[in-house]
Amino acid sequence: MQRFDELLHSMTFEFFGSGKHKISPSMHLTEKNSIFLDVRSNEELQTISFCLVHHMPVLHIPINEIPERLAEIPKDKFVGVFCSSGVRSTMAYFYLRARGFENVRVIEGGYNELVDELKPGKLLKHITKKAG
Repeated sequence: MQRFDELLHSMTFEFFGSGKHKISPSMHLTEKNSIFLDVRSNEELQTISFCLVHHMPVLHIPINEIPERLAEIPKDKFVGVFCSSGVRSTMAYFYLRARGFENVRVIEGGYNELVDELKPGKLLKHITKKAG
């Protein structure tokens, strides 16, 4: 409980104003040693899923399963948390931070911003940069 209280006290105006809890899809997709944590429901995943093979591993854990599956989320990687609107990813961010995850951020923008980063031109630039 102390960790939770300390974390909540650190979330000041300056913290949120600086955006330290967020990352843009473009920045996350270029982040080294990172994973994409998708906290959407199974139904959402069955409708739209992301395979980011040219970028990073994708880990799908619905938000309601995170407590039981916490050990599957690597603490030694940068974790970008994604959901369709940012509500669940923010909740997951706070939970993970309270559980000792330091390198975790909310991926901003939901579907629109993420899909924009996966268009052919940007994907080609990423693949070319990664190969070079």
